[in-house]
Amino acid sequence: MMVRSCWKPIVDGDEGDGSGRVDGLLWYKDLGSHLYGEFSMAVVQANSSLEDRSELESGPLSSNPLGPQGTFIGVYDGHGGNEASQFVSDNLFCNLKRLAAEHQGMSEHVIKRAYSATEESFLSLVKKQWLSKPQIASTGTCCLVGVICNGMIYIANSGDSRVVLGRVERATRETEAIQLSTEHNVNQETVRDELRSKHPFDSQIVVLRQNVWRVKGLIQVSRSIGDAYLKKAEFNRDPLPAKYRLVETFFRPILSCEPSTSSHTLHPDDQFLIFASDGLWEHLTNQEAVNIVNNNPPNGIARRLVKAALREAAKKCEMRLSDLQKIEQGMRRHIHDDITVIVVWDFRVLKFLRLIVVGEEEGGDDEDEGGGGDVKLEVLPVERLMALVSEFDEESNS
Repeated sequence: MMVRSCWKPIVDGDEGDGSGRVDGLLWYKDLGSHLYGEFSMAVVQANSSLEDRSELESGPLSSNPLGPQGTFIGVYDGHGGNEASQFVSDNLFCNLKRLAAEHQGMSEHVIKRAYSATEESFLSLVKKQWLSKPQIASTGTCCLVGVICNGMIYIANSGDSRVVLGRVERATRETEAIQLSTEHNVNQETVRDELRSKHPFDSQIVVLRQNVWRVKGLIQVSRSIGDAYLKKAEFNRDPLPAKYRLVETFFRPILSCEPSTSSHTLHPDDQFLIFASDGLWEHLTNQEAVNIVNNNPPNGIARRLVKAALREAAKKCEMRLSDLQKIEQGMRRHIHDDITVIVVWDFRVLKFLRLIVVGEEEGGDDEDEGGGGDVKLEVLPVERLMALVSEFDEESNS
């Protein structure tokens, strides 16, 4: 079975790669298919120019035809402009496929290498455009990636976007929120401590201004792709705009592009994944977002999450959602950020795996009152797994 699809929201009047719809400042794809199931996407603009970029790619994950297949999800929350987020959207997945072929498979190491390769290419672009477009040195992007492959979910994150898993707790049958990503925002004490340990002689490495912590008083995230002005001193001088220039020079990068990574075996009780930029998480808790997805139909669920966040943002400003929706981009940034949401389900695969697990548990020896002994799941190649899922679907519908 071979599936190849790419979904990218329409940006600044571009036709994009997806057949989504536009409603004012909102772009959405209510329901689509990926290799393992379904997804829903939505993006709402707040900045004068949309700085978020995102994509969902499903099919080959390697430039080697015999390499792994799966689904790639990327959320790129830009800042200081959209140059970095657009560059990552154009290059990260290509780098991942090339490196997956070189390393003959998918792994956390491959994803980290893809981040590094993308960062190096962007810094080369900054150097090339430095004299003609120095402000590109001050643009950067948070970068959240998920790769679903061979029964695993690989997560990588630089910045403060987030992915949350909705998992059914067997004892209570409640769907609980499990955060899979690690964030790098200096409002968290652990992140401030990490920076202080790396820069022990810089008392101003993190600064509290107007009740908000910032790195060097400039930026809230400690890891990103781009932000060359805080990684190489050669880009922190004239002709860079003065508001980005530091008084003292630096001899080691202040920010890092290295993502925090993790990998998890998908479990039959794992229901869905919510990938979103921090614009969503500023207004909804992990559990609130999971409850919304769990209690509503899949069709249009990403759009529903975006509107829930907008409703909360409006409430904080003592206005109605309908009034907020009348405010133009740029002015909206005072109320909420650009928001990107991608919700992914593995319904077909998980339904099939659940049948295996439940069957094993219920069909064991009668010696134990609950029946069943050890549950053994074999990791199958994706083609074999999808063939088995198709057979299961045919039997269920006959």
